[in-house]
Amino acid sequence: MTRQALVELRDFRIEANIGMYGPADVVPEDHRLDLTLTIAPNLVQIAYDDMNLVFDYDPLIEQIERVATAQHYETQEYLMSRIAQVCAAHSEIAALDICLRKRPVRRGSGSLGVRLVLGAEEMAALRAKSTRAA
Repeated sequence: MTRQALVELRDFRIEANIGMYGPADVVPEDHRLDLTLTIAPNLVQIAYDDMNLVFDYDPLIEQIERVATAQHYETQEYLMSRIAQVCAAHSEIAALDICLRKRPVRRGSGSLGVRLVLGAEEMAALRAKSTRAA
């Protein structure tokens, strides 16, 4: 088996304002983010205990929170696209799997989410696109 390293964030509640709702619509109580980042194994399997040897994910989480609260979003998909761009700005992240879900869906139950999976080639293309736009 090939050595692989992942950083996993689960059930992270984000304070996002997403959607267009009418008077009879179910308005979500919250939005939850699941994020799996593929990084180089040498950023996880380290020889000694030193923060300089690992991927510091705290700044990434802060950036995600800023993007989530920066504006009203009509769609979960656009917020996810913005989060993917934030992740692409970190060269340590080789690939990602992101799921954003809202709850409840109906009658106080269920969750509904959208998932995006980007491999190394898609992340490189996203980085290149971000570089051209800057």
